Amino acid sequence: MKSAEDQVVEEDASFQDDEEIFFQDIDLLQKHGINVADIKKMKLVGICTVKGIQMTTRKALCNIKGLSEAKVEKIKEAAGKMLNVGFQTAFEYSARRKQVFRITTGSQEFDKLLGGGIESMAITEAFGEFRTGKTQLSHTFCVTAQLPGEDGYSGGKIVFIDTENTFRPDRLRDIADRFNVDHGAVLDNVLYARAYTSEHQMELLDFVAAKFHEEGGVFKLLIIDSIMALFRVDFSGRGELAERQQKLAQMLSRLQKISEEYNVAVFITNQMTADPGAGMTFQADPKKPIGGHILAHASTTRISLRKGRGEMRIAKIFDSPDMPENEATFAISAGGVTDAKE
Repeated sequence: MKSAEDQVVEEDASFQDDEEIFFQDIDLLQKHGINVADIKKMKLVGICTVKGIQMTTRKALCNIKGLSEAKVEKIKEAAGKMLNVGFQTAFEYSARRKQVFRITTGSQEFDKLLGGGIESMAITEAFGEFRTGKTQLSHTFCVTAQLPGEDGYSGGKIVFIDTENTFRPDRLRDIADRFNVDHGAVLDNVLYARAYTSEHQMELLDFVAAKFHEEGGVFKLLIIDSIMALFRVDFSGRGELAERQQKLAQMLSRLQKISEEYNVAVFITNQMTADPGAGMTFQADPKKPIGGHILAHASTTRISLRKGRGEMRIAKIFDSPDMPENEATFAISAGGVTDAKE
């Protein structure tokens, strides 16, 4: 019989093995006969891990300049040998889920609603009208993600993709003061990019994937504020709706894969639109988040934000795989998102 201590040591060892498998570098394919030039081509489009190959279709790999169907087949075969691509038990999967961490919102009440904060390996979407706190929440996460948290969370760097020109470094300084953190260190740990078109937004994700790979385990959060703004501009009218939704689906799929591949949290904000048909059903609030079903299905957790009195805001779980529909009240202060004072 093994003692309980031995079992714990064994579990820890297997957990470390899992972590190593998590970041299997694409360069390891050289041992399986894939040449360096082909590996470099894949890295240029943001495929940097063996898991990244598994997450990319043969068709997409064939679209990479210089990769023929025969080469793609060989690459897929080599990746298949290195990864367990089959089924696993729920118990084995629950051990993998132990790597998931949560990032605090800055409000205990809001954290309780989310089960401890926004989780990694998932997309969390916050939607609401203007002035409901979406951008303030994004700025607060830029600081809280850097702070050590519960369950051994060590803190890390953040990537912020700004589509609406709302990012303000001075705001981060105010929030850093609340948590007594050095201004320079906080700003150094946030990697910022301004996206100008939906295509540019997609291209930035290739850079993000390469950066997450280059500094494995250092980045903990990817923020996009807001996900739909540029799609709204680039695709207009019903005639372009199908194409817009297709491009959006590809971007959200990429985000989901990045979050799982590199174990990072993805936080996106979204806008609202008036729903003309809602009046017929006597809905109390005839507004809905944009992006349609594509965005609704892609987001792991959806949070609805609305205004309260003064600086008070109300967050409601709109959709979540493991959290009940509930509400929390929070406030927006000089130091970012905080608990509402009764």
